Amino acid sequence: MEKKPHFARREFLPREASSISLALLLVAVLLLNALLYLYLNKFYSSSGRAETDPGLCPLGHFRLGTVKNCSPWLSCEAINREVRKLKCVGEGAVKKVFLSEWKENKVVLSQLTNSELKEDFLHGLKMLKALQSKHVVRLLGYCEQQFTILTEYHPLGSLRGLNETLHIPKYKGMNTWRHRLMLAIDYVSVICYLHSSPLGTLVMCDSNDLDKVLSQYLLTSDFHILVNDLDALPLVNRSAGRLVKCGHRELQGEFVAPEQRWPYGEDVPFEDDLMPPYDEKTDIWKIPDVSNFLLGHVEGSDIVRLHLFDIHAACKKEDPAERPSAQEVLDTYRKVLTLLIQEAAMPATREML
Repeated sequence: MEKKPHFARREFLPREASSISLALLLVAVLLLNALLYLYLNKFYSSSGRAETDPGLCPLGHFRLGTVKNCSPWLSCEAINREVRKLKCVGEGAVKKVFLSEWKENKVVLSQLTNSELKEDFLHGLKMLKALQSKHVVRLLGYCEQQFTILTEYHPLGSLRGLNETLHIPKYKGMNTWRHRLMLAIDYVSVICYLHSSPLGTLVMCDSNDLDKVLSQYLLTSDFHILVNDLDALPLVNRSAGRLVKCGHRELQGEFVAPEQRWPYGEDVPFEDDLMPPYDEKTDIWKIPDVSNFLLGHVEGSDIVRLHLFDIHAACKKEDPAERPSAQEVLDTYRKVLTLLIQEAAMPATREML
């Protein structure tokens, strides 16, 4: 008679354990979703960086280093008096770039090297002044008379050195599919910002090959991407029938969009006047190639590529009108990040049980 309660308890315990496990699973999933929401919300707001001003200062001002107060953009006089050149760190067709120092802060001083390209230089300065945001390198000062621009220094340099940077012991922990996908999201965010900028729809024209594209962007120490070179940024105004052409020379290769290539065959010599103009969808064509570089070849990156296959195929449509907008690409990237983080979290949830 005493054994019956014993058997009853043995039948009841597995059900009780099952109910407890189910409850724990539900709590774990809810907790993970809450943490994921907070994490992604923080990421999508760009880690607290302001949308319109990277230093939380009024337009025409900046804040640098540990200084709490905002300073006005440095004038010609201030630059000549307070900025000290340290060494030349780069030179392009338009300007020479010097690592410099201002009040114990490393800064970058850019100076025009070819007087024939002064219009390009001044256009870049105009864009830099007008587009100050979390997506654009911080302007610290300028001198139009001397064709000089002063910007914030980022020691990791351009995106061209990304893979080398990720092999440095200090940054090896960032060499994951997640951080690389976040960089790709940053890149598309910049394109999206340029296509819907305060000035209108701007096209990133200095992008005829992958290496050139990567040289236009900087990698920050907290692993974000900023656009740095705005010398070639023409405006599309579709309602006014205004399209663009990226330069006056023939563009070739699979990297540039089909509409950027000479359409009349090899038998017809290239003439700039006969070359049809195009719009911002040239930037969309290039997104898959840039993202492929940013994703690299780490564990999980092929899974990311698989999830991005459809949107990347759409970016490569021959007809520019059939390609998605930068915002549509950005939305897809963000959804993929959310999905993959959730999938990666589920095994950990099961282990908790």
